[in-house]
Amino acid sequence: MSGSVQEIHLFPLNTVLFPGGALPLKVFEQRYIEMTKICLRENRPFGVCLIREGREVAAAAVPEPVGCLAAIEHWDMPQLGVFQLLARGGERFRIREMRVAPNHLISATVDPIPPDNGAGAVDPLCREVLQAIVEKVGAERFPVPRRLDDAAWVGYRLAEVLPLETRVKQELLELTDAGQRLARLRALLLKQGISDPGGSKSP
Repeated sequence: MSGSVQEIHLFPLNTVLFPGGALPLKVFEQRYIEMTKICLRENRPFGVCLIREGREVAAAAVPEPVGCLAAIEHWDMPQLGVFQLLARGGERFRIREMRVAPNHLISATVDPIPPDNGAGAVDPLCREVLQAIVEKVGAERFPVPRRLDDAAWVGYRLAEVLPLETRVKQELLELTDAGQRLARLRALLLKQGISDPGGSKSP
């Protein structure tokens, strides 16, 4: 998709997907079963957006304008009419135009959002906290390669694992500067009372 407008299906959820992040999904609504079949058949990603208004089921929800592509890495059908998916976050996008089909499946024309600017030095507090979380929950829970010296990677991983409100996570997703994202995360960590990189703990 990089660098060009693309037509994709949208899956509005009550969660925020970040680039590189893992997204397990249980798909049972007919519209999303059809979407999954198309994505598998054509090897295409779908778009995950946080719900701004509405619900995950029934009528089409109103999504936030910025979301993240999701590529299906693994799938299973444990019973007829139910997909178990593991999707992986790709690049971010901004919705240009949406259409809702009679079955309430949303299609959208989207513009890609370039990778972060300002991927400079990693904030020591953010790196220490993320390292502590990795050690606590297990390195296998994080995408490889683990890039603790990459400001964008550290920012995305912290944003997805910290207990933040979904609206805050959405704001972090929409930032286009890795340094700004880490600065925001540092402020959130300090607000939680984590201030010493040498002795920081996982929230």
